[in-house]
Amino acid sequence: MPRFRSKRYKAVLDKLGEDKPLDLASAIKKIKELPPVKFDQTVSLAFSLTVDPKQSDQMVRGTVGLPHGSGKNVRVLVFAKGAAAQAAKDAGAEYVGFEDLIKKCNEGFTDFDVAIATPEAMTEVRKLGKVLGPRGLMPNPKTGTVTDDTARAVKECKAGRVEFKLDKNANIQVPFGKLSFHEKQLIENGEAVIDAVLKARPPAAKGGYVRRASLAATQTPSITIALGKTTNQ
Repeated sequence: MPRFRSKRYKAVLDKLGEDKPLDLASAIKKIKELPPVKFDQTVSLAFSLTVDPKQSDQMVRGTVGLPHGSGKNVRVLVFAKGAAAQAAKDAGAEYVGFEDLIKKCNEGFTDFDVAIATPEAMTEVRKLGKVLGPRGLMPNPKTGTVTDDTARAVKECKAGRVEFKLDKNANIQVPFGKLSFHEKQLIENGEAVIDAVLKARPPAAKGGYVRRASLAATQTPSITIALGKTTNQ
């Protein structure tokens, strides 16, 4: 059965025209000119990579600080005790605690966007791997979410630091703003994402690295992004 397309979606396809690669600025300009919807759409970059996600030495993950934030209210949970816990509360974390939060998460609580933990707390937090891991919420030193400086980590997450990680199909998707952002803000956020993903290339990756990069908003088709020579860096 052919997939149903709304009149708006068909109009969007017509306006986009031929799917030829565009530079980031042109793609953002085109997305912003499409027929609007009734909510502020999230704009994301997607990357199809040539690495093998089954090989641990080819895993791609990292964080990127968005110059203009993500436009999203980031809910932060912090596993910590003592001074580190108080610092996290003062920095604006929504949930702060240790044994009580571990118990709550074990019971299925995942109503937050980022989890941070002190190295000391990780001894117990590590046991939540089966609960937090599948949801991408497990604190990790590589993404700056395992640290004694909880205040800084909370502030960075609130300010627009986003994490990215290779999925089982060798793809990465990174939201980097709202369609209501000014073009310049989206361009600068998008450039930060592209730079971070390219720099996260694992040493074990051979030959080309990015097979395809594309940009899309929540309810729009994707537009192929031309990264040029950078795809082989």
